[in-house]
Amino acid sequence: MNSKRMAFLLLAVLVAGATAFLARAWLEAERAAIVAQAVIQRPVTQAKPAIQVLVARNAVRTGQIIKPDDLRWQPWPQGALPPSYVVEGKRPIADFVGAVARSSFHVGEPIVEIEIVMPGSRGFLAAVLKSGMRAVSVPATATSAVSGFIYAGDRVDVLLTHVLTSQAGQLSATETILRNARVIAMDQKLDFTPGDKPDIAKTATLELTPKQTEIVTLAVKMGELSLVLRSLQNPDDGERDQAAADEQPAELGYSYTQDNQVSRLIKSPTAAEPPAAPEAVRSNAVILLRGSARTKQDLDGSISADSLPPPPLMPPPDVAKPGPKPPTMPSVPR
Repeated sequence: MNSKRMAFLLLAVLVAGATAFLARAWLEAERAAIVAQAVIQRPVTQAKPAIQVLVARNAVRTGQIIKPDDLRWQPWPQGALPPSYVVEGKRPIADFVGAVARSSFHVGEPIVEIEIVMPGSRGFLAAVLKSGMRAVSVPATATSAVSGFIYAGDRVDVLLTHVLTSQAGQLSATETILRNARVIAMDQKLDFTPGDKPDIAKTATLELTPKQTEIVTLAVKMGELSLVLRSLQNPDDGERDQAAADEQPAELGYSYTQDNQVSRLIKSPTAAEPPAAPEAVRSNAVILLRGSARTKQDLDGSISADSLPPPPLMPPPDVAKPGPKPPTMPSVPR
């Protein structure tokens, strides 16, 4: 009996120990699964905040036209949110594309509606202009505006073609009056949406200094203006920052081309003819003296009377006049 009891007791201890070990392992596995599930769900909860605010993706300068790549939605902590912030769901980003910044925005800074000027509102064009600059419009055609491929924000050179009148006659010439001028509008459009077809504008608005506006205004009356599109990769900028290059104002031109430089058949009126040589220099003549006559004979055979007076005639020798005879000596006998 004692051996049987000891065997059952030992078996019971083994079963109880195995049960406790399995129960403990199961509890630890359940606890680990709960912790792992909590860790996985935590970032998902943070990635979906209740509020998203419109902020600047890139740095925006004062007077810059806002593009789609300059804006994005950013999660914002819940709490007292200023009413001037733009919240997702109320207005789309497309409503702010083409607006002009009244002040600069840093990366990640919320876009405030009172700090931007929407297209079509009062003072929109004045907000586009930099400090101290002026806006002037010039006529544009398909030929003078590169067939409609010039848009707001491009840089152009301004060329003047006119006719010059002088004592030698008329001369046609084309000269560059301005270089690197910024285009701020084509007609009433201050932005360009991808997919838009080229449109032939009737006017182009340039951003110039006060003196340059006088030059362009007078040039419109003098002849025909043409806009020449400049490359975005300007070799004159060198290692200069793109933001600094965009702030650079237009410059006065320094080159010109005349019609006689285009066609060799047009004679330049500035080519002066050689001055006429004096008669004594260009006349190869020989003076002939025949007695008292004096003539001039050119090498071509023509004879003309010399303008110099003939030399005076010498008087003839005096004839011996009769006078008293000299006294004669008496003859001496031999």
